[in-house]
Amino acid sequence: MEIQEAYKQKKSAQLKEWGAQLNLLEAKAENVGADLKVKHAEAMQALREKQKSASEKMKELGAASAEAWEDVKVTADKVWDDLKVGMADAHAKFK
Repeated sequence: MEIQEAYKQKKSAQLKEWGAQLNLLEAKAENVGADLKVKHAEAMQALREKQKSASEKMKELGAASAEAWEDVKVTADKVWDDLKVGMADAHAKFK
């Protein structure tokens, strides 16, 4: 059970960090020209949706039984990787 709790804590901390990074990216997007604001807003919305999915998976992990843990973890990892890639792309585009 300790491994599961450590995993959840690690993912929760990463999710909070990404939330802060998204807030920073949104603030930076406010400083760009009007034509790019729409593009940035769409990208930020997509990332927020991925963040929401990751958050929902965290809740599922918290409620998962020992038997279901591995299955939920696998799907959580996929959602996590998708958000991670999206964050990296956003950082590259908005710097």
